[in-house]
Amino acid sequence: MAPRPRPDGGAGESPATARGLSVRFFGAGLATAELMTCYLGLEIGAYRALADLGPATPAEVARRAELDERMTVEWLEQQAGAGILRIEDPESDPDRRRFELPPEHAEALLDPDSPHWIAPLAVMPIGGIAAVLPRLVAAYKNRTGLPQSAYGEAMRTGQENLNLGVFNHHLGDWIARHLPDIEARLHLPGAAIADVACGSGLSTIRLARLFPLAEVHGIDLDPDRIAMARGHLAETDLGDRVVFSDRDAAEGDDEGKHLLVCVFDALHDMPRPVEVLRACRRMLAPGGAVLLMEPSVGERFSTEPADSERFHYAVSVLHCLPIGMSETPTAATGTVMRPATVRAYAREAGLDTEVIDVGHLFHRLYRLRAV
Repeated sequence: MAPRPRPDGGAGESPATARGLSVRFFGAGLATAELMTCYLGLEIGAYRALADLGPATPAEVARRAELDERMTVEWLEQQAGAGILRIEDPESDPDRRRFELPPEHAEALLDPDSPHWIAPLAVMPIGGIAAVLPRLVAAYKNRTGLPQSAYGEAMRTGQENLNLGVFNHHLGDWIARHLPDIEARLHLPGAAIADVACGSGLSTIRLARLFPLAEVHGIDLDPDRIAMARGHLAETDLGDRVVFSDRDAAEGDDEGKHLLVCVFDALHDMPRPVEVLRACRRMLAPGGAVLLMEPSVGERFSTEPADSERFHYAVSVLHCLPIGMSETPTAATGTVMRPATVRAYAREAGLDTEVIDVGHLFHRLYRLRAV
């Protein structure tokens, strides 16, 4: 039997060789295939069934999740081989083996309140991006971009849920530490916050919980996302302080009212970011601030970027740049929006920029002030 190839291309072999690249792509293909099986397990309810049952036979998992037993056996064995599931009795008869989802893996896959929740990262590329690859090929060839709607609900929901941990576990501390003057005023009666490009309102609702005296206004162009946001709001007790509007941020009668205007992980997707920042500036109350959360990327291009920047580049190629180019005119920014680009956009919009490194692997903040 031929020796199994090593992920690094073999001892002493440069990854720059043809074989080295082939072995690297084998590893990438394996990881992609296993990510697809994780997406499948989430969508068919197999992980949830295992979490509810504890150690279980294939027949028990199939009954719980209402699946075909033979296909369930194959998925369970594959997951065990991938190191995601454990088997209590691997030497027993196949139909008597008991598979278990370890608690720490259940947390990462199924608990949206955990800071380690990773399921959205399976949903986004597999459920969202993979489905549009033929259209993406056409968009590149035809120079047309691709609208956000083409990627479907899986991409939007996955992206929003991936940021949910940031909102729940970091946002309040970031504002308190890096915008202490704004944070203090947000705890006074009459304070107002705007959440521009709020999507389904998860960030808006979190802001309202962080600042219980503030009125919070979520704004998004997409009426379907705003409908979802209103649905989320209906499940809370915040209806007297939170309002959602499906409109352009440049429209409305809220000029000069907001102490804090937030744009979370969205400016780089926008065809006309300077226009959006001008609208944010008009919404600011005296002494207020625009708070951007954007990808944490290097100050300049490098052929050896951090893994997080490699991730941002891949997402840009497959999603953010195409949707940013789906309208004309467009700034065609993309996910890898470096600090110099933010400063240039802000300057054109009449705003001064402070870059804030919060020590997060994927995000940094920018505080913008009117000049």
